[in-house]
Amino acid sequence: MLSLTVVIQSLTSGGKIIIGIFSLALVIMMLYYIVRLVEMSYVIKNKKPLYLHFYLFLKSLKASEVSILKQQFPFYNKLTEKEQRYFEHRVASFIKDKKFVGREGLKVTEEMKVLISATAVMLTFGFRDYFIGLIDKVFVYPQEFYSLANDDYHKGEFNPRLETLVLSWEDFKKGFLVDDDNINLGIHEFAHAIHLNSTKERDVSSTIFSDSFKEITDLLSNDESLRERVINSKYFRDYGYTNQYEFLAVIVENFIETPQEFKSQFPEIYSKTKQMLNFNFAGY
Repeated sequence: MLSLTVVIQSLTSGGKIIIGIFSLALVIMMLYYIVRLVEMSYVIKNKKPLYLHFYLFLKSLKASEVSILKQQFPFYNKLTEKEQRYFEHRVASFIKDKKFVGREGLKVTEEMKVLISATAVMLTFGFRDYFIGLIDKVFVYPQEFYSLANDDYHKGEFNPRLETLVLSWEDFKKGFLVDDDNINLGIHEFAHAIHLNSTKERDVSSTIFSDSFKEITDLLSNDESLRERVINSKYFRDYGYTNQYEFLAVIVENFIETPQEFKSQFPEIYSKTKQMLNFNFAGY
């Protein structure tokens, strides 16, 4: 039998370990809240996250996947070498995180996965959390598809209930063939997903996105002269005036495709869109 002394020593030792673990957990929790407090102060002042990139390990793309980015995704080539490495990591992570499903007999190719994922990563490159949690699956059709949502043919749609983004590959590719017509299916549909995701999440980037878009809508609501100039300019296509969701998707298309014209015509809206996406790279 164990002596009383041994038992007491054992309990004392165990108690010290428990106290030590509890103390460490308490310190970590305090540090976490201090960092959150510091960041929130920074965000309120600067309207951007305290930091964007922090990875223990960087994922890599295959040489063939990097080649697709270099040859078919101009935005990637505008980034610095360091930013390109982060971009590749995010594309690889996005591909791994989502399920890509071909419809109507379409086989999902490496090109499809890379270019679709790169579009999402481009729009969220100024975000810390770039996964767009409301998207679980990406359905890819060869062309326009019949949608049960409204019994009509669509080129793309986002279904938050099913956590599914749906794209016509033919129309997705068309969006990048002409890069200054302010019509890009991939950008448009991912903008919808990011918008809705920002209303569900509470991370720093989602908060900045939601707050910035509210600033844009408030600006247009309160400035009648600006609102009339926007409408009369025909710079934003009419479809953008359907509702606030379509307006956001359209201004993101314009921001990405014709940033200089956007900045020249409507500098205030451009500035807030840039703030909304935290787009401080690639010459924007």
